[in-house]
Amino acid sequence: MILLKVWALGQNLTAFAETKYEGVPVTRIFSSPVRMLIAALAPAAVIMSTVEIHAAAAGDSKMGQTLFSENCAVCHSFARGEPNKIGPNLFGVVGRASGAAAGYMYSPAMMKANLKWDQKNLSEYLAGPQKKIPGTKMGFPGFSDPSEEADVIAYLATLK
Repeated sequence: MILLKVWALGQNLTAFAETKYEGVPVTRIFSSPVRMLIAALAPAAVIMSTVEIHAAAAGDSKMGQTLFSENCAVCHSFARGEPNKIGPNLFGVVGRASGAAAGYMYSPAMMKANLKWDQKNLSEYLAGPQKKIPGTKMGFPGFSDPSEEADVIAYLATLK
């Protein structure tokens, strides 16, 4: 609708427009039709950026498997029945209570955390374990890229 109005204004889409404000010439960076066009497109840019955020939140389990192998597998096992390593076995971690893997000696901080490892808590924890649970034994500093974090969570969700 706004685009039609811009077109209807005579298609005067100049980059600069001179007007007078209380008798003083003022040059505006964009003419009124261009400002209208920008105002019409700005919400679309916001919507597109939120689509990208939601796509990152979904994660790619294949990429997550690779990231897990590169970042997590040194300390964590991930197959049913495998023994714990430096960290607990992460098979079935999504949906599990924090500090609940059988046979693993958790830090007092993790034992007191009383979390459920859902998307939100895993995301916050993987972004900065010490920030989410101060005193946790996990030495990993966290993922700086939210899409990598989402990919690892998507992979962990496949371990059932």
